[in-house]
Amino acid sequence: MAHKKTLSLAELSKEKTLISMVIIGGLFFIFGFVTWINAILIPYFKIACELNHFESYLVAFAFYIAYLLMSLPAGYLLKKIGFKKGMMIGFLLMSIGAGLFVPAGFSRAYPLFLMGLFTLGIGLSILQTAANPYITILGDKERAAQRFSIMGICNKLAGIIAPLLFAAVILRPTDNLLFEQIKQMQGVEKELALDGLIARVITPYAVVSGVLLLLGLFVRYSPLPEIDTDSEDELMAVSNANKKSILDFPHLVLGAIAIFFHVGSQVIAVDSIINYASQTGMSFLEAKVFPSYTLTATIIGYVLGIAFIPKFMSQLTALRICTISGLILSGMILLVEGKVSFLGHETDVSVWFVVLLGFANSMIWAGVWPLALDNLGRFIKIGASLLIMGLCGNAIMPLLYGYLGDVSGLRTAYWVLVPCYLYLIFYAYVGFKLKKWH
Repeated sequence: MAHKKTLSLAELSKEKTLISMVIIGGLFFIFGFVTWINAILIPYFKIACELNHFESYLVAFAFYIAYLLMSLPAGYLLKKIGFKKGMMIGFLLMSIGAGLFVPAGFSRAYPLFLMGLFTLGIGLSILQTAANPYITILGDKERAAQRFSIMGICNKLAGIIAPLLFAAVILRPTDNLLFEQIKQMQGVEKELALDGLIARVITPYAVVSGVLLLLGLFVRYSPLPEIDTDSEDELMAVSNANKKSILDFPHLVLGAIAIFFHVGSQVIAVDSIINYASQTGMSFLEAKVFPSYTLTATIIGYVLGIAFIPKFMSQLTALRICTISGLILSGMILLVEGKVSFLGHETDVSVWFVVLLGFANSMIWAGVWPLALDNLGRFIKIGASLLIMGLCGNAIMPLLYGYLGDVSGLRTAYWVLVPCYLYLIFYAYVGFKLKKWH
């Protein structure tokens, strides 16, 4: 049986490294496009499928709970068949998930939409498990946050484009009036109107399904090299001689929890802002641009990270600044109120604090990954899969936010962010240093 050809990091030329960065950057763009489209799906399904806040956030739950179930199997899959074949399988599964939107759209079956999102999440968890450690090890360790920032820009640019493009395809200028009329409709008239609304997602997702299938074939036959992540240098081999599993690395386990709270707080900031801005009196069609504002703030953080790290500050310092900023902004969302007019929008000032959370979240992912994967050696693929499991925070935290929003109001529900940032501050100052369980 032929073994897949792998290259050590020392064997990678500058040209191959650059090609790898470009291809992985393209993957992060796709991740962002598929992921951040949920920001428009959540409020759209809430109207078209007549859901409460909790039910609408099942969109995020179905999508991200796949990371909890699939990440460790994905790690073992990649260990067995390599990065490229694993990525192809990931894209194939994503294509199937997007394809499920077609029958779901014809039948207005919310559970089938959720199944499609879950299948998309399974495929994406394989891709994320491959791509993130690839970027971590593809160059100098102290510049890992810089590389992650570049990937983050690709991801968030897609996140800016996707909701706006999707909204342009499925929303009409007269929809504000239609949404109000639907509230007054009864019986067959209402069913027909809702069926017409939900049917708008069929064509976009049929196209997305086809594109994802082609991307899987492209990655499989691309010049992306297989990197050897199983060998260790002598010093690392001695250090890890008594390690039996990834659970023997406290800084990794605590890092996975940090990823859980980080992604949960990040997706709340993006996916909740349309409903929250709408609650302040803004129309749905006006509020639809706010996820793009939040992601733009994140991109500004990435650009500053690329410029300042490691020349003017370490990636650890950037992580600490961002976690503390997140806690401060969470408090301001809860405590500061008053109408302001900015960028042509008149809304409560707290909405703009939610936007600024995008900036606070910018360097947390890039800061946690290199700290959590430090000195894992032969455990790096399975260790990365544990960190990807932390992405289930995207499933659980928005659902908790949605439940609190139904019970006590959307503004009060932002209290869920406070423990997230408190834990992230702990990891940035203490957790990453723990190399043994005491």
